[in-house]
Formats: sequence, structure tokens, C-alpha cells
Amino acid sequence: LMHEPRGHAGMYGAVVVRGGAAADGAHLAALFLHCAGYSAMCGHAVMALGRFALDYGLVPAPTRPETAVRLRCPCGPVTAFVPWDGHRSGNPVRFHSVPAFAAATDLAIDVPGHGKVVVDIGYGGTFYAFLSAEQLGLDVCSSKTRDLVSAASAVTEAVKKQFKLHHPESDLAFLYGTILTDGKDAFSEEPTTNICVFADEQVDRSPTGSGVTARIALQYHKGLIQLDQTRTFRSSTTGSLFTGKAEAKFGNYNAVIVEVSGEAFYTGTATFTVEEEDPLRHGFFFK
Repeated sequence: LMHEPRGHAGMYGAVVVRGGAAADGAHLAALFLHCAGYSAMCGHAVMALGRFALDYGLVPAPTRPETAVRLRCPCGPVTAFVPWDGHRSGNPVRFHSVPAFAAATDLAIDVPGHGKVVVDIGYGGTFYAFLSAEQLGLDVCSSKTRDLVSAASAVTEAVKKQFKLHHPESDLAFLYGTILTDGKDAFSEEPTTNICVFADEQVDRSPTGSGVTARIALQYHKGLIQLDQTRTFRSSTTGSLFTGKAEAKFGNYNAVIVEVSGEAFYTGTATFTVEEEDPLRHGFFFK
């Protein structure tokens, strides 16, 4: 479904699971998938699933003006808070993910074709490497997307080879992608722009919910923001906006609970068909 002819190279999806797999008090569980396989967390999908859960009756007796939708994600429990007027869901949707933290800061990495760069690595349900596009001779707002993707992918591969990730409570310790930023990490009322390149050179169309979570954790760890200071994050691909803030400290790993807020909209419904005699029934993927 993520591949052509039903999807495309930038398609992202979620498999909704109910019943026993959504145990421990969750309303539903979700498996996130993309062009190259699966991921541990997706903030924008959580926003969409929160609305979906209310509108399709997956949450008994939703409450006004807002309903908490509890999801079980591969990274752990996530709660979405969805506006509800008694008939349908609305926007914006906010969510609290698993504890987020800085895995490494000011890490020197040798990137083939670019030389030495300095990256931060943050966890927001999955791990990302962060650096300003300027370090790679690019501008996150004006450079060609193809150039940004190539550079970010080179960083991802270099970090994978030169730094070993560790999560204190999970075996999902893998680098999911690289997020290039405009370098504006210190707190400001002005939006900061970034682009996320993940999986097999897939480009996020949103500011990246799990990426915003990780980036907020890094900014808090570095003393660039304080608790309850809200920042706005812009996607360089679509211009869409999320907000994020660190709400509370958590545990002994200098982790924080981050709240991310954004919008999700319905675009339609579809019925997919597979004919057994179709030689391309499992889809194909051009790169």
C-alpha cells in the first residue's frame, strides 16, 4: 500500500490494531509504516489517529471540549488530546509522547563529501541526528530538496558508522534519520524551520512530531529553552506548523515530557484491490 501504484515514495501509513494488542488501558495500538519498512513513532500520525479514533467510535463516551485518546505505539504509550464538540473531532490536536532526551551533543562526525560536522542526537520516540544545513553548505529554506536529501542521508550513514546509540529502557536504539535545521535553536517567538529525511531517503511533509519532541529535548538539555516555553516549528517542504514545549522533567536520564500540537485533516477514503494474476500486485518502488 505504501508503494506504487497505490501509494508513492513519500507515502506514510499506520495499521490500527485493537483488542489484546492494545492492552494496558490503550484505546488502540498502531504500527507505523513507510517506503522502507516500519518506524517506532510518528507524531503527525498520532494527531490523525486521535481524530480518527473519535470520529469512528473507537473511544467510548468521548468528552467535551477535549478527549484523551490513549495509543500504544512501538516506542511506548502516547496520549493524544483531541477537541470534541459532541459530534466530530477538531483541531488542533496535541499529544504527549514517551520521555524525550538528548543522546549526544556536539558530536564530531566525518561525513564523506562534506568533511567534519557537529551533530546533536535526540530521542523523541525514535532517534534523530540534528545539525544546521549551513554546516553542509546548504540553506534549509532555499536549497533544492534533492541536495538537502542527499546531504542528510550522508549524515545519517556516517552517524550510524561512527556512533553507537543506547536507550536505557528500549531495544529500539537505531538512528531513524537526520533533521537539517536553520540553526535557530535558542528560544524565540519566531518559527524555526527544519526538514526531516528518514527511512530510505524519504522526506517528511510535516515538521515531524517525533523530531520536534527530540529537538525540544535537546534545546532544553542545552539550556536554550525553559519548561513551558512554546516554540513553533515549520516544515521547509509544505510550510506546515507544529508547536512544542517541554512540560516536565522525567526520571534520572535528564528526560522531559514534551507536548507537541498540530493539525490533521481528512482527505478521503479508499478501497484497494489486489488481483492475484497481477504481476505487480505487491507494488513497486522507483527511486
